[in-house]
Amino acid sequence: MIRLENISKRFGKLQALKQVSIHFESNSCVALIGPNACGKTTLIKSILGMVIPDSGYIYFKEKSIKNDFLYRQEIGYMPQIGRYPEHMSIGKVLEMIQNIRKKTEYDDELLRTFQIDKMYDKKMHTLSGGTRQKVSAVLAFLFNPDVLILDEPTAGLDPLASEILKDKIIKEKKKGKLILITSHQLSELDDLVTEIVLMQEGNVHFHYPVETLQKQTKEERISKAIAKILKQQQYV
Repeated sequence: MIRLENISKRFGKLQALKQVSIHFESNSCVALIGPNACGKTTLIKSILGMVIPDSGYIYFKEKSIKNDFLYRQEIGYMPQIGRYPEHMSIGKVLEMIQNIRKKTEYDDELLRTFQIDKMYDKKMHTLSGGTRQKVSAVLAFLFNPDVLILDEPTAGLDPLASEILKDKIIKEKKKGKLILITSHQLSELDDLVTEIVLMQEGNVHFHYPVETLQKQTKEERISKAIAKILKQQQYV
C-alpha cells in the first residue's frame, strides 16, 4: 500500500533519513519506534508530503506521490501536537476540515464517545492539552480513511480516553486498514501492533512481525522483546 525506495533527507548537517526502503501493507498495524531524532517524524512527514525527500521515491497504492496531493484524502493523520486556529471554536474547526475534505459520510464514533459534540462552542485556545488531543483523534478517524498515521496518539490523554482510543485503533485494524503508530510508550503497543520498525540514526534498524520478535526473544511483551534484541545487538 505504501512503499518507500531509497528515501534520503538532509536538514543542514543532520542526515535525517539515509536511503530508507520499506514497505507497509494494508491489514497491519505498525509501530515506528526509536530514540529522538532517529528519523521517525521525517519519515511520516515524507509520506504525508509535508517533507520533500532529497532523493528516492514514495508510492501510495502503487502510484508515485510526486506532484500529487489527492492521495492524502485517504490518510487520517493525528499529530503529536495539534495546531489549530486558536480563535475558532471546535465546531468551526470541524466544519472547516469537513469542507476541505468534501466527504458526506463520517465515522463519528470518537466524536460521540469523547463527547466532543457537546463542546462545539468552546474556543481552541481554551482547551486543555488532553481535549485538544481528543479533537486531533476525532479528525484523524472522522473521514474513515484507508490509512491512519498516529504520532504519539495517547500523549496527554487520561487513562480512560487512552483506552477508548486504543479500542478504536483495534476496531480499525480489524477492518483491514493500514495503521502507523509512533510511540515512546512501548507497554501500550502490546494489544495493538502487528509489526515493529526500529529506526536508528536515519536508518531502519529492523522491521519484524511481532510474532517473529516474540519467537526470537521468547518474550510475550513487546517492550521486553525489543529490549532483549537491543541488548543482544549492543545498542544499549
